[in-house]
Amino acid sequence: MSPPVAPAGWSRWLVPPAALSVHLAIGQAYAWSVFKPPLESALGLSGTQSALPFQLAIVMLGLSAAFGGTLVERNGPRWAMTVALVCFSCGFLISALGAATAQYWLIVLGYGFVGGIGLGIGYISPVSTLITWFPDRPGMATGIAIMGFGGGALIASPWSTQMLASFGTDSSGIALAFLVHGLGYAVFMSLGVLLVRVPRGARPVPGAPGVLAGPQVSAAAAVRTPQFWCLWVVLCMNVTAGIGILEKAAPMITDFFADTSAPVSVSAAAGFVALLSAANMAGRIGWSSTSDLIGRKNIYRLYLGVGAAMYALIALFGEASKPLFVLCALVILSFYGGGFATIPAYLKDLFGTYQVGAIHGRLLTAWSTAGVLGPLIVNWIADRQEAAGRHGPALYGLSLLIMIGLLVVGFVAGELVRPVHPRHHVPAPKEAADVARQQPESA
Repeated sequence: MSPPVAPAGWSRWLVPPAALSVHLAIGQAYAWSVFKPPLESALGLSGTQSALPFQLAIVMLGLSAAFGGTLVERNGPRWAMTVALVCFSCGFLISALGAATAQYWLIVLGYGFVGGIGLGIGYISPVSTLITWFPDRPGMATGIAIMGFGGGALIASPWSTQMLASFGTDSSGIALAFLVHGLGYAVFMSLGVLLVRVPRGARPVPGAPGVLAGPQVSAAAAVRTPQFWCLWVVLCMNVTAGIGILEKAAPMITDFFADTSAPVSVSAAAGFVALLSAANMAGRIGWSSTSDLIGRKNIYRLYLGVGAAMYALIALFGEASKPLFVLCALVILSFYGGGFATIPAYLKDLFGTYQVGAIHGRLLTAWSTAGVLGPLIVNWIADRQEAAGRHGPALYGLSLLIMIGLLVVGFVAGELVRPVHPRHHVPAPKEAADVARQQPESA
């Protein structure tokens, strides 16, 4: 499947909606918790078992993005979006069969393994195309798309809840909900497949830098540079800090104010989670767009430095002020989302557009690591503190200090980022030949 070349006069503003259609769909992953209680009741699962499809999906996201990034670069965005559509939708269809036949392993296989591949390929599918179309505003462009992944749950959560209320929460109702998801997302993602285009030539925007402006580094060479691993640490620490609050948001705010005169109700805790999701989504477009103005290194100084200060405020004064706790948590989650959305533009700045999608895919292994590390730190320490007889904010004090330390480590790693040494650059003739092959002029 050759990359579709935009005809003369094609508007580049049609490309972000194409990317957004894919990311809004695969962002359903953040709404998996809606299916946990029905699955536990219908199939007799434990909480750990019902979380397995989501955990495997996140692992496969990182692995498929890392190992499939080069294929995405070689075959283009339409191929990648098609693969993502097929895998993600088929994952739901296989899960529907598993729910209908009470074979839980099919749900793990479908949603976790097959659907997880769709997550990874779909996540990186539009990155290099967006950066190529928007060389003047790469942070804003990638922020628009990746905003969709953060906001997908805002659509999927009420949609899934309504379907389960209509179809029932037994195995047949869950199966029908999975089936509708698979078919519905296939239609929605097909809009992106049909709409996406690559630009004609190497300068899609008059007056803006060309596709090959600045240094260009291959994916294989990038992973051998200290800059790549410094950014790996930066992303891992930022995500670990954010997901530490996101994964345990409702019980954390409930525990913090349980012994006060104004405890947090279940509905208020759910509203807090919704606010965090909105901050996550807003940060992806807001902070990444800001990075176009103030620079990538400066925006990561904000994410990591101010993020550490927000954690310190929660640790010191969070119990005394509910508005302060909520405000600090919202800022941290906006930095969490912003870190995801800004990293593709930072990679473009350092390594060029030559194989930026493949490099991005390899860097997302930091997300897989953080997805295990963040919840492990917060939950394990909280369990140990509870076993020792502590309660309330004391369950999280040590976790908050660890998160501050991790953000400081990320800050130091960010300060070590320097321009890539010319010995890693791809020779200019090879760049030109690859671009001529990947972006042919249409007749």
